[in-house]
This record gives sequence, structure tokens and C-alpha cells, in this order.
Amino acid sequence: MQKLSLNQSLQQRLSPQQIQFIKLLQIPSAELEQRIEEELEINPALEEGMDMDERVKDEYDDDYDGSDDHDDYGEYGEYETYEGLDVKQYLNQDDYAGYKMQGDGWGDDDRDAMPVVATSTLAESLVQQLGFLRLDARQEAIGMQLIGSIEEDGYIRRPLRSICNDLAFTQNIYTNEEEVIGLLKKIQTFEPAGIGARDLRECLILQLERKDQDDFAVETAIKIIDSFFDEFTKKHYEKIQRRLDIDDDTLKNSIKVITRLNPKPGSIGNGDSAAAYLMADFIVTNNNGKLDVILNSKNAPELRVSRSFAEMLDTYDKTDKNGSAQHKSIKETVTFVKQKLDAAKWFIDAIKQRQQTLLKTMKSIVEFQHEFFLDGDESKLKPMILKDIANRIDMDISTVSRVANSKSVQADFGIYPLKYFFSEGIATDSGEDASSREVKNILKELIENEPKNSPLSDDKLEKLLNKRGYNIARRTVAKYREQLNIPVARLRKQL
Repeated sequence: MQKLSLNQSLQQRLSPQQIQFIKLLQIPSAELEQRIEEELEINPALEEGMDMDERVKDEYDDDYDGSDDHDDYGEYGEYETYEGLDVKQYLNQDDYAGYKMQGDGWGDDDRDAMPVVATSTLAESLVQQLGFLRLDARQEAIGMQLIGSIEEDGYIRRPLRSICNDLAFTQNIYTNEEEVIGLLKKIQTFEPAGIGARDLRECLILQLERKDQDDFAVETAIKIIDSFFDEFTKKHYEKIQRRLDIDDDTLKNSIKVITRLNPKPGSIGNGDSAAAYLMADFIVTNNNGKLDVILNSKNAPELRVSRSFAEMLDTYDKTDKNGSAQHKSIKETVTFVKQKLDAAKWFIDAIKQRQQTLLKTMKSIVEFQHEFFLDGDESKLKPMILKDIANRIDMDISTVSRVANSKSVQADFGIYPLKYFFSEGIATDSGEDASSREVKNILKELIENEPKNSPLSDDKLEKLLNKRGYNIARRTVAKYREQLNIPVARLRKQL
């Protein structure tokens, strides 16, 4: 016998308004203007400007009082009636059909994406140069296959035997490695220098061969890369000097020639790489010791609900509702109009909520890092984590994280990403915590001033930092050094 049971459960779900606010909160100002333009295009009930009819403004602003006493997402009201027309007689108030849920703003996969500048691609440049060679159809097909095998950094890492197989299976062209190498040599003469190399050693040699061969430093550099590449990568300069029987000046000049070469030739003129630019979301100014925080003008757009759409409901309220066909037509029209009005109201409220949350968070950051914003001295940065700001503004850590993501602030001394101000704390001998960024700056200073022919090891750096009062372990020194993209001592050695 089948039994029926009743269970009660509590579930947390995000409303469409909350989802809209979350997505708008995490995009930077550079993307906000484009997002607003998209919404204006798809929603005729939304317009730009400040001149809103008082009747419409009162109807849509009753649920928003402009105060800071709100939770992370705010409260959003529902339309019960509009100018005497009972919308409930036509549709359910919980019906969100037609609301734009997908592709609205930034998702988790692309939240770190930045605006890009389009340029010509590397492949287009190589194909154009290939056209200058007088090749037959077979050679051109092999050349196109080779160009297609070049990776973003300019190297061909796919084995030539595999490229021969690709030509046989995909284009019915049977060739051998000798013919492919012959065309590869021609492609390696293209710009930029070093393109089409199969490894770093070949890339450097290709670039050196284009330099003045009468220069003794260039000639020596070719010998170093050709015969002593392993010793060069490990910086065993004494061994190279003994093998080639050259003096210190010649070795130094040759190494200088090599270090000025480009190890990634594909990065030049590659339009596939993102050329990100920074647009400040906040502006902090110092007025005689008083710090003022304002939003970028593009962060505070003026939007209103269309007067024509508001009046449209009045028009349909005065129409004759007799007849089933006419009643159905009115219902469909009212449904469409209400959805657009709801979407416009939600979007305006989400923009307002975004502005308040951004400004509230930034003011808290400025108060926390007040000494830094006065003069820009990095040594005055305090250890600060997301939780510190979340507790100050009484919001969730995830909300602060979305605000800090891809946002930046313009001060009198430069533009900084908000993530710049968040750092861990390092204990000092005085009992206070120092910012990890402060420790990194000191570590960078120590490495810049170290003897070039005898770099400081991580152990020595640890002891120097301990002498300055920073209680830091060697593994932490290594972690900070790697975050600063500074190689180990052996690879920092110079002549």
C-alpha cells in the first residue's frame, strides 16, 4: 500500500532581482555603460534621463528610501495596481516569464575578464607574408598548415611527423619531413624574428642570425647559444668563458646581446592577447587632509521608466473588455507591458543598490587605509582582509569580494586596483602586524640592492628581514619572491 507523507523544509533561493544585483555589482565601470546600453535596447520601458513624471516616479520609488540601512540585496516591491487597472485580473504576480536571466552581465567563468583592444592577429600577418612567396598550391597548403600549428607565443611544438600526417588525413597531401622543413625555413624568415622556432634555442639563434654578423659580440653569442646553451641557462658563465677563451668584456657584451632578444616572438602584434585597460570606478581626493570619495560618473547613470509605457496601461484600462478574443488580446498586451515595467524597475533599483554598496565599501576601505590615501606611502598600508571590511559595513564577505573584483580607485598619486589594498599581516618584534605588501616591498628593495655577481639566497634574505624586525620564515620569503616574479639567486646572477 502506498503511503503519503508531508515534509517541511527550509530552502534559500535567490530572486531574479537579487541575481540581477549580484551580476551588476561585480562588473567594472568600463563594462557597466555597455550593459546599460544593452538593457536600453531590449527594454523599451527603460529610458535615460532625470525628468521622470512625478506620478510614475512616486509609483516606482515607494520601495526605495535612499538610506544605507539595507541588507546585501535590498527589498523589491511588487505592482498591485496601476492607475486603477487591476493587473491581478490578468496574470499571476509571481510570473517572471520573459525576465532576462541568462547572459545578463558577468558569470563566474568570465568575472575576471577585462575590456580588450582589437589589433591584427599574428596568423593574419604570417598568411599575408606567405602570399609574397611564389608558391604552388601544394606548397601553399603546407605553409598554411605550418602557420596554423604556430602557438600564441610563436613556437611550433607539434612534431613535424604529426604535421605530415595531418596533411595526409585532412588535405590528402602526402609529404615528408624534408619538404616540411624546407617550407618551415622560409616561414622562419618572416617577421617577427624568431617566429616558427621549435624550441627556445632555435628561437634565439634565428634572432641572432639577423643581427650584424661582423660584430664579434654577436658571433660569440651565436656560439654560446649553439654550443653552450645548457651552461647559459644555468648561468655557468665561468665555464663558458674558459671553453671559448674570451675575456670578461666580450662575455659581458655577448650576454647583453642575448638577454635583449625576445623569447616569445608571437607576443608581438598578436591580436588574440587581451590588451586590458583600467578605468577608475572611484575617485579619492585629498582636500586639506579630508579624504572625499566619489563614484566615477559612468558608475552613476540616470535612468527612468518610460512615460509612454506607463500611460499605455491607462489606455488599456479604458478599453472595452467585452468579448473573449478582445479580453485575450488585452491580457497578452498587459502581460508584456507589465514584464517590461517590472524589468525596468528592477534594473533601476539594482543600479541604485550597486551605487550605494560600492560607495559604502570604498569609504570603509579609505577609512581603514586612511594614512596611505593621504600621501600614497606604501609603508603605511595596514594588513586588511575581506572580512575586515565586511564587518565594518555589515555585509557578507562575498559582497565585498564582488566589489573588489575588477574595480579600481584613482587617487592623487595614481590608479590602484582595489585588490591592491587587501593583504595578510606579518608579525613584528614590536607586537604589531605589518602588511605583507610592505614586506614584499622591502624584499624587492633588498634584491635590487644585492651584489649582482653574488645574489642573496632565501636564507640570507630571511635573516635580513628578521634583523629588521619581521618574523618571517624562509618558505614565506620564497613565496613572496615567487609572487613578485623574481627568480632564485642562481638565476639572478649577473656578470
